[in-house]
Amino acid sequence: MVPATDTRQRLIDSARELIYSRSYADVGVAAICEHAGVRKGSFYHFFPSKQELTLAVLDASFLEMKQQLLDRAFAPDRPPLARLERFLDMTWAFQKQMKEATGHMPGCPFGNLGAELSTRDETIRRKVDAVFSSLRSGMRDLLAEAVQAGDLEPVDIDATAAAMLAYFEGVLLTAKTRNDPDVLKQLAPAMLGIRIPPQAESA
Repeated sequence: MVPATDTRQRLIDSARELIYSRSYADVGVAAICEHAGVRKGSFYHFFPSKQELTLAVLDASFLEMKQQLLDRAFAPDRPPLARLERFLDMTWAFQKQMKEATGHMPGCPFGNLGAELSTRDETIRRKVDAVFSSLRSGMRDLLAEAVQAGDLEPVDIDATAAAMLAYFEGVLLTAKTRNDPDVLKQLAPAMLGIRIPPQAESA
């Protein structure tokens, strides 16, 4: 008998692969079960709905991104702004690898779901927003460190981190639309030049 944890993980892995390569709307429970080699009854034993499975997929995707991308890109062996540059380089390398393997550049799994579902599913929208909040927090910490070290002039750290993430996601979407990861190579470095001046204090 296959352990329950293995069955649940296969469902998460299959849903993540199918939704990322296609779309949420295009992938049904039957397709996920077939891909995972799991019966439909087993699916509903672990997840009451496709929405609940998608929330688990988002959690798993963020954990994997943290371990394989963020922890490595933001490792403190370089100055903080150089870590942001490494983050962009690693993102480009992953998207290029996916394009070579599948013929399609997949873009951001969180941005993809947010764009597709933010007006249709409030629960998933909030989960995606929480992921973006975590990414902004990581960028904010690097900016604060850069300012403290004197590597960056004083800026509105929160607003600059938010603007950097918004620009980055926009470039990813543009690259996905063109199906060309080199758009990231060309445009993403401009993210490092974004500066939002500090808010003037009230008199």
